[in-house]
Amino acid sequence: MKKITILGSTGSIGINTLSIVQKNPNFFKVIALVANKNVTIMLKQCELFSPDWVAMQDEKSANILRKKLKSKKIKTQVLSGEKDICYLASLKETDQVIAAIVGMAALLPILSAIHAGKTILLASKESLITCGNLFMKALASSRAKILPIDSEHSAIFQVLPLKIQKKIGFSNLKKNGIDHIILTGSGGPFYNYSESDLSHVTPNQACSHPNWSMGKKISVDSATMMNKGLEYVEARWLFNAAASEIKIIIHPESIVHSMVQYCDGSLLAQLSVPDIRISIAYAMSWPNRINTKIKFLNLSNIQKLSFFEPNFSQFPCLKLAIDAFFDGQAAMIVLNAANEIAVAAFLNSQISFNQIYQVNIETLTSACFSQPNCIEDVLEIDKKSRILAKNKVYIFNKI
Repeated sequence: MKKITILGSTGSIGINTLSIVQKNPNFFKVIALVANKNVTIMLKQCELFSPDWVAMQDEKSANILRKKLKSKKIKTQVLSGEKDICYLASLKETDQVIAAIVGMAALLPILSAIHAGKTILLASKESLITCGNLFMKALASSRAKILPIDSEHSAIFQVLPLKIQKKIGFSNLKKNGIDHIILTGSGGPFYNYSESDLSHVTPNQACSHPNWSMGKKISVDSATMMNKGLEYVEARWLFNAAASEIKIIIHPESIVHSMVQYCDGSLLAQLSVPDIRISIAYAMSWPNRINTKIKFLNLSNIQKLSFFEPNFSQFPCLKLAIDAFFDGQAAMIVLNAANEIAVAAFLNSQISFNQIYQVNIETLTSACFSQPNCIEDVLEIDKKSRILAKNKVYIFNKI
């Protein structure tokens, strides 16, 4: 039985992870749950799974949860704040840490899990986007492993040889018979829009993904294709891939989740219905598989599978993320921070959809930071970049 801690249990990934636990009680036991301030969902999770520990980022929410648990005679211990969250990420009794905290708040807990030698099921992109070099160095000197949860990275992982799976982040693709990997992307809701049409789209339109049910921020990132750019960066770190070893292709049906091109001409792909629980379950049960009770893909019902090259002029955020990776870790930190500010501004109707890119590129070009040498440097660059991005939003909002 694998004992798990979930960082971000009240979000989409956390809830889906717990649904897998609920269907497989003989395989998994919940040791600790971590969330920000959603007391209502956390209380229900404590009732269902009886974790030993819970930590809330928000202290007020932790106090409310303590009282509610006490009234229900539930003995789960409640902690609060960043230090306690890092403690739960490194618990001795935990086998797996599901890293699903959104944003920069995930960095220190994931680093704690790495230092503690845990198997980390990674859904928080920010850790590799902003700290790839630091995190990979920490991984190399620890017993920790990282297994991907994102559907695209999981798809690649699933069709790699076991010897590469066991050395994720450090294996040489070419030496293992792989020519390149192919990241697929749906293109979001606007892949067939003209550039002029994109300037008029609304937050509701941007959040209406044709295939996936996701949170607002990641839905907007999918619509701008920034998400695919960030996934490109994540794939570079996870699979130790050179620029020539990764390609991106648009696949609107979201059936082929990614592919691996082998040097002998074989192209291996992972196909399934678009359901994140499949990739979560694979990471949780790796190197084995468990019954998810998710409906199987019926190929006879699929009328077509289409693929085409991404249009960088239509979706400039995709190219911006790829270019920023070549500029170094500091540029990626700036871009990640700017994009979070820009997307929030768009969702609040402060800027237009096309201005997300403008805020991102203007923040990047006006920032000038040395490459980070430690996590504190990363957090400082992030903090200053957010201030720059907010100033850009203010200017665009006044035009």
